[in-house]
Amino acid sequence: MHTLLPFLLAMIAAIVMLNMLASKLRIAYPILLVVAGLLVSFVPGLPMLRINPDLIFFIFLPPLLFEASWTISFKEMKKWWRIIGSFAFLVVFFTALSVAIVANHFIPGFTIASGFLLGGIVSPPDAVSTGAITKFVKIPKSTATILEGESLLNDASSLIVFRFALVAVGTGQFIWQEAALSFLWMAIGGAGLGLLLAWLFVQAHKRLPLDAQSAIALTLIEPYFMYWIAEQVHCSGILAVVCGGLYMSARRLIFLDSASRIQSFSVWESFVFILNGVVFLIIGLELPEIVEGLRNEGISLRIAIGFGVLVTGVLIAARMISSYAALLATIIFRPGVVPRARNNRRRWLMPLLLGWTGMRGVVSLAAALAIPITLDNGAAFPHRNLILVITFVAILLTLVVQGLTLPYLIKRTELFDGSADEELEESTRKKMKQGLKQHVYEFLKTKYDNDVIGHAGMEKFLKQWEERAKASDDSWMNYKTKVIFVEVLEIQRQYLSELNKDPLIDENIIRQQLYQIDLEEERLKII
Repeated sequence: MHTLLPFLLAMIAAIVMLNMLASKLRIAYPILLVVAGLLVSFVPGLPMLRINPDLIFFIFLPPLLFEASWTISFKEMKKWWRIIGSFAFLVVFFTALSVAIVANHFIPGFTIASGFLLGGIVSPPDAVSTGAITKFVKIPKSTATILEGESLLNDASSLIVFRFALVAVGTGQFIWQEAALSFLWMAIGGAGLGLLLAWLFVQAHKRLPLDAQSAIALTLIEPYFMYWIAEQVHCSGILAVVCGGLYMSARRLIFLDSASRIQSFSVWESFVFILNGVVFLIIGLELPEIVEGLRNEGISLRIAIGFGVLVTGVLIAARMISSYAALLATIIFRPGVVPRARNNRRRWLMPLLLGWTGMRGVVSLAAALAIPITLDNGAAFPHRNLILVITFVAILLTLVVQGLTLPYLIKRTELFDGSADEELEESTRKKMKQGLKQHVYEFLKTKYDNDVIGHAGMEKFLKQWEERAKASDDSWMNYKTKVIFVEVLEIQRQYLSELNKDPLIDENIIRQQLYQIDLEEERLKII
């Protein structure tokens, strides 16, 4: 333990420095993490960091998916639910099927079940990688929402495929009727149980006398509870976490106070950042043993890398085909919802860009590491080392090749003209702020009209914060004024919640304003 602890601390320090370097180079930090994982495998004498494969999912996936469900806008997801649903389920299954067929045909010893296992692992694009890459280029809100929503749901669908394939490889048989019923139970039961548990957690937060630290601590363990309880009744723990996270995210103003919301943002962002980095470094520490296992199985590293390149090509091709198929289907069956484009060139290049965003990442890596070392009968799990190498190669190639070229392609094709989005965002922000001012003014005039008259503090309060410096004493913020000010902040939150029901309003702008209101309330507490 005394030797392992300094090593773990050194890993976290290395992750932080890689992130600093990525910011300096203006590239997404997952690209450097996967490269660092590869370089770590060449360092001799490093200790092995072994984690039970049964615990990989439980340790890493619940917090990663829970945090992703809190950052995405459910309102925006509803706008594009058809394309998000098709990419999250149909495209995942098509990709897994394509990988299964190619692997069965070209990789010696791979059955269809083994191919589906590999396909379930590598089929979901990674939300963190895509988000980290696209932050350096301007893309439309609709495209960002589609990518975020897809990456959130496709983790659940791909891991369901992974679980079924795992059973098929272990037992050697697959009964479609039982699988279909089991799939329905996993999907419906997982979503329902996640919503039920999320409701219970919200009620607990509302009724317990929690301070900010206690509330944040509870949010850290809640996704683990959702995942664990769902898995105990053989539901999808992933869907339970995603649905529960979306439910709690939509009600954050109800059960979390301003301090909890502000502090939890930084806590969760740092926590997920470290988890992402640790997974990539773990695979780097295990690579030497994995390569040795390949040699013992009579497979050279060069051949294994070749299989990885082949599977990566299948992943890219399957996503490209799916993107163009989705556009054609929309043009034929729902021409009214086809995204507007200035010309046909832009319309037909859009699926190319969407197809090129399929970077793989930490979820695929965690799934590969979660493959058991042995079967139930004690025999070694077939092709485990080869699947791990193929997965790592697919992640490395998609992150480095697609990740580094995606910003260039977006700028080169000039598909995304950010000026219209910026104008709409600025117009929305002005409308929101003007509405807030009018709403607060009417509230104060209606409820506190008599208190304002002749009260120097209230008059200064109504003349905005810059007038405070002109006050001759500290009486401008007495107890009553502070109570009214807090009430005004709550009135603003209510107004913004109602405004957010407008489908044309970007929820990210609403969230930014709510965050500023939370900061204002926290500043008020220390006056």
